[in-house]
Amino acid sequence: MLPLRILILEDEYPAAERLQRLLAQAAPTAQVLAVLDTVAGALAWLDSHPAPDLILSDIQLADGLSLDVFTQTLVRSPVIFTTAYDQYALQAFRANGIDYLLKPLKLADLQAALQKLRFVNEEVAVRNSSFVIPNSSVNLERLLDALPRPQQPYKTRFLVRQGETLLPLPAAEAAWFQSRHETTTLATHDGRRFVVDYTLEQLEKLLDPTHFFRLNRQLIAQLPAVRRLVPHFGGKLLVELAPAPTEEVLVSKEKASAVKSWLEG
Repeated sequence: MLPLRILILEDEYPAAERLQRLLAQAAPTAQVLAVLDTVAGALAWLDSHPAPDLILSDIQLADGLSLDVFTQTLVRSPVIFTTAYDQYALQAFRANGIDYLLKPLKLADLQAALQKLRFVNEEVAVRNSSFVIPNSSVNLERLLDALPRPQQPYKTRFLVRQGETLLPLPAAEAAWFQSRHETTTLATHDGRRFVVDYTLEQLEKLLDPTHFFRLNRQLIAQLPAVRRLVPHFGGKLLVELAPAPTEEVLVSKEKASAVKSWLEG
């Protein structure tokens, strides 16, 4: 039996090294033809070489999504995707390629994926036809559309005005953001106040939800600013913050349990 000829698409050197070490255990006779870190490099390689027996492909490459390779050229090789996306995102992969591997890669997962490849090859041999991923052109396009793009990092600084100057203020220094009369005010832990050009709706998307929580329609608070919760009439919660905002901060009965869960971590 000829050794398995494998093309690896991976832009992280440690991940590529680990994958090759695992391959040496899972398939000792496998031959790694090339390790490529860009979409452009993969397209050029596939255009000038015979199709490999298998492609092991990360989702993120140095110049874009590896899925662009499969939409820009006809790939006849089976593909095992590797990814650092969480389990929700991985559901999109189930109808495509042979399998996916969740980083950090584990030997047992790689062995199982290669076993699945052997089953596919056996079916192909029985049918005496070349390998084609079922509905590959349609499914890969759908996968590309459905795949969440890498999330932008949460905001870590704000540019605030102090007199005639602008100052960079770390988000960690923000105790809370309050919206009143169509103006959003940032209060720092040491009691300073600044007007910022963001709505609370925008800030909800920009701020790390493990540290910031929208307590009600008027206010988003950071965890260290919360001093205590006081039961209030009708199942509501009164939230005492430091520094204290201009108005009482009440959390609705419906949102009370979510606030408690956020505070507990």
